[in-house]
Amino acid sequence: LYDTFGFPLELTVELAQEENLTVDEEGFAAAMEEQKQKAREGQNFSQKLTTAAGVFDGLDDKITSEFVGYDALTAEGKVVGLASETELVNTLNEGETGTLITDVTPFYATMGGQEGQKGDFGVIRTKNGTFEVTETVKIAGGRIGHVGKVVSGSVSVNDTAELAVDTDNRKSVCKNHSATHLLQKALQIVLGDHVEQQGSYQDGARTRFDFSHGQAMTAEELAKVEALVNEKIAEDIAVVTDVMNIEDAKKSGAMALFGEKYGETVRVGDFSRELCGGTHVKHTGEIGYFKILSESGVAAGVRRIEALTGANVMAYYQAMEESFNKAAAAAKATPAALTEKIQHMQAELKALNAENESLKAKMAQSALGDVLDQVVEVKGTKLLATSVDGVDMNGLRDLGDQLKDKLGEGVVVLLSAQDGKVNMIAMATDGAVKAGAHAGNLIKGIAALVGGGGGGRPNMAQAGGKNPAGIPAAIAEASKVLEGQLA
Repeated sequence: LYDTFGFPLELTVELAQEENLTVDEEGFAAAMEEQKQKAREGQNFSQKLTTAAGVFDGLDDKITSEFVGYDALTAEGKVVGLASETELVNTLNEGETGTLITDVTPFYATMGGQEGQKGDFGVIRTKNGTFEVTETVKIAGGRIGHVGKVVSGSVSVNDTAELAVDTDNRKSVCKNHSATHLLQKALQIVLGDHVEQQGSYQDGARTRFDFSHGQAMTAEELAKVEALVNEKIAEDIAVVTDVMNIEDAKKSGAMALFGEKYGETVRVGDFSRELCGGTHVKHTGEIGYFKILSESGVAAGVRRIEALTGANVMAYYQAMEESFNKAAAAAKATPAALTEKIQHMQAELKALNAENESLKAKMAQSALGDVLDQVVEVKGTKLLATSVDGVDMNGLRDLGDQLKDKLGEGVVVLLSAQDGKVNMIAMATDGAVKAGAHAGNLIKGIAALVGGGGGGRPNMAQAGGKNPAGIPAAIAEASKVLEGQLA
């Protein structure tokens, strides 16, 4: 509530108290510290990249990176810049981490077309060493930085390098990215033209898409959107990307995406008419499958969909099937008969619960014995105040109704110790209420003696307590409180 919606902790505590609940404030503080630590770690990573960008600003302005990764996943380039985490260097040796710039690269950097298509990773090899790329980032001045570690030998400025993108990961990211464009179009069809991208993120595992919409989507709407995306995937539409002037792109009806800055020339996707510098599949059929995992709110008027594509969808269904088979085995049923077996088990459980409640009521009556001889008169009004062990609140209410009927007119107060706590109820007949009895105020008057609190209506009230040792005192106090109520 606090992190997502900004709901104050103080209000949560106050509202909880109204329902006789407490808030784990120490747990909240620990969660807050964990969240702050994550923010600090994220900030530190950004600072490292900023530092690297600042260091690389010292390079000749003519040194830039040509991205050839739209059409190739391998390329030959020349190392034109190297930096450790803090300074420009000429060489990085085995075990050292840093950022490497080449004049030509097939590695896609985090940029283009959305808030966060994750950059490529892979390997860069020179004659003297191997550099493992764990992230690729856009650096000011038209440069692409390969962030990673020298895993063998050394790499140096002016080395000729063979650059190879991790193919499987790139394909998965492309599928997720292209599916996001199909998703936006499907959302506009199902929900309306007000849907606009508010941010997104894709990596090799899944896609996340934030969009403008004022309410939670229904199950039917989600099903329609998922079906539309899979329909377009099945049509195997060619994904054509045109490179054009930014003004011409806008005139063609292409949509600019949330928070994205564009240069003079842009790439425009044909099937979604969006300005997008990201990597895409050649045909939508390459996406394979599309499966929505969840839909949730992330801010006022902003919803988020998380989804899977390709082989990840099959892995998801395989995991679901495995869980389904385990559930069927636990229920001693075949998968096909699991629903019927669960319905049968629920009916059986309901019957057993009813039988259990009946037995508990009989046991409570038996434990209570003949208590009518405990009835006392307080200013002409009958009062039965007594205790019974091990009865829950529901059982006390049932028992109270029965005793009230036996009493005819008057007040019934019952207390029970159960699992180290106290359950208590008070009931007053119409005649007793007319005489001045008030069950709610009676409960309030004795609850403190068992370490609790509560209240209710004139004819019915209940409370809980933490001190079973106080039950005898509470029973004795009941007659005094009632006496004060009666005229």
